[in-house]
Amino acid sequence: MTLLSDQADAVRALVESADPGAVWAVGGPDGPHACSGGADEVLDVGGLTAVLALWPTVGTLVDEGALRLHTPLAAYGDEAAAGTSAGTTAHQLLTHPGGTAALTRLVEHLCGSTLAQAAATRVWNPLGMTRTRITDGALRAPLADLALFLRHLLHPSAPSAPSPASAPSAPSAPSAANGSNDPGDASGPAPLTRAWTAESLRIRTGELTPARGLLWQPAPHGVWTHHASADPGPAVWISPRHHRWAVLLPAASGPLRTTFREAVFASDGSPRSTRSGGVPRA
Repeated sequence: MTLLSDQADAVRALVESADPGAVWAVGGPDGPHACSGGADEVLDVGGLTAVLALWPTVGTLVDEGALRLHTPLAAYGDEAAAGTSAGTTAHQLLTHPGGTAALTRLVEHLCGSTLAQAAATRVWNPLGMTRTRITDGALRAPLADLALFLRHLLHPSAPSAPSPASAPSAPSAPSAANGSNDPGDASGPAPLTRAWTAESLRIRTGELTPARGLLWQPAPHGVWTHHASADPGPAVWISPRHHRWAVLLPAASGPLRTTFREAVFASDGSPRSTRSGGVPRA
């Protein structure tokens, strides 16, 4: 769903009024529809490391069959299970707010490299996110690279596959081998399958609250989000229902995250009730 010109104007006016220094973009499978300036400036997006580096790398391991979400970590070796209680699984770490450190250790153990190296090889480089990198422990990326990533998650040509959470596929060649930087190019395997995204954007915690997907959290209007815990901090949203994504890097504290989300995803483009609805469950 393309962002209408009057809706784009309303989003722009909202951000300029509430936080003139904020960096933002809204788009769909075809790319950005509206954004602030400075798309090529490399920014600190450390609050998004879990969803831009950890989550997609886990997805590639699941798709290869190298990781099963419900298998205890001890099955992958003592190093993979270090610091976790007996019986802990990757699924539990993906749905627990404090599970990212243990999940990072697991990913680095299975990949035989740092998370930064694994994400670059398996995800960022195949998508053309050539200026996204982790340096001195902080994730940095330009707005243009964030748009490539979020666009890829919605792109209709992304290949589908059997549900990776329950039936891992056989190992395949690294995605980077296809040499394509275009998320719309279906000539080779995509870094992330449509199935992994679909499995992640479902409530995986049953009736427990707060509800969670796999490192994504449900938001109103059929939207999923991941954001830094600190305010101000970066946030991303994706909605397969609306065929729309959004990213916001605020410069000042305040309620902009909520009002920005409402302006982008509410059906009429204006703030309204934040009652959740339409969120799929596993």
